[in-house]
Amino acid sequence: MQPRNMSMSGVVDLAAVKQAQEAKAKAEQARAEAARTGGAGAVSPADLVIDVDEAGFESDVLQRSTEVPVVIDFWAEWCEPCKQLSPVLERLAVEYNGRFLLAKIDVDANQMLMQQFGVQGIPAVFAVVAGQALPLFQGAAGEQQIRQTLDQLVQVGEERFGLTGLVVDPEAEPGAERPVAPERPAGPHDAALDAAVQAMDAGDLGGAVQAYKNVLAEEPGNTEAKLGLAQAELLQRVQDADPQKVRREAADKPGDAQAQIAAADLDLVGGHVEDAFGRLIDTVRVTAGDDRDAVRLRLLELFEVVGADDPRVAAARRALARALF
Repeated sequence: MQPRNMSMSGVVDLAAVKQAQEAKAKAEQARAEAARTGGAGAVSPADLVIDVDEAGFESDVLQRSTEVPVVIDFWAEWCEPCKQLSPVLERLAVEYNGRFLLAKIDVDANQMLMQQFGVQGIPAVFAVVAGQALPLFQGAAGEQQIRQTLDQLVQVGEERFGLTGLVVDPEAEPGAERPVAPERPAGPHDAALDAAVQAMDAGDLGGAVQAYKNVLAEEPGNTEAKLGLAQAELLQRVQDADPQKVRREAADKPGDAQAQIAAADLDLVGGHVEDAFGRLIDTVRVTAGDDRDAVRLRLLELFEVVGADDPRVAAARRALARALF
């Protein structure tokens, strides 16, 4: 089954967050089991680069993309730049040790796939992550640029979709069949978390807030509930706001803590994560006392919304420390 699409703007789709956490738990369980059994279920380095055609695209790319980002290299035998790029991608696939899978597609033999991806020229490199296609780059690219792109892809796969990649064992037989990871048993609060997501989808933010609080009352460390509560409370704060008025007041009163807090909430909901963080850090620098503390606390709440593992949060934490001390 193809995974549900995930919102890529501001506030994360909570149902997709739950799905990503479950996918990550399954992948980590599979990796742990492979390590426990001495590499059983692992793939060989040779299996990290595969040839894909139209008949095998669904199983080799779409289905595999729910456990590992799949990079697609559109190439042809007559394409000279392809002969320079493809070996680099193949070498990096092995070097990244299972963090992505490289699928090579010969455009001469797979015209339909070329058309479906809208490939105008080759070499062209795409990725499929959790069933979603992403263009990476077209034409010749330097290795540094390729590495930066792959690092971002792996980061998106891990942080937004819970993809922890493949277990690689140099001793594994190429092409060996990989066992499917066992289903994770339902947690004690899954029903309450599902109810909270349904309340969010229905626009019942108060109900979602209460549902998440109920989970946290019994399990204060529940990551999904903490994230969901932070998001639901953020949406509650902005649902009746007049964006033009909020932004006008923030522009007119750069040192007003509450005006900047309200604008930062709108920034984050709109997907402008770094703007929201930067606005509040700048406000911390020009305020003092209770106002400064209010701004700091709101910034910490927004960190919860984005997620502690997001590199933008790590950077903002460092900037906040500099602003405070």
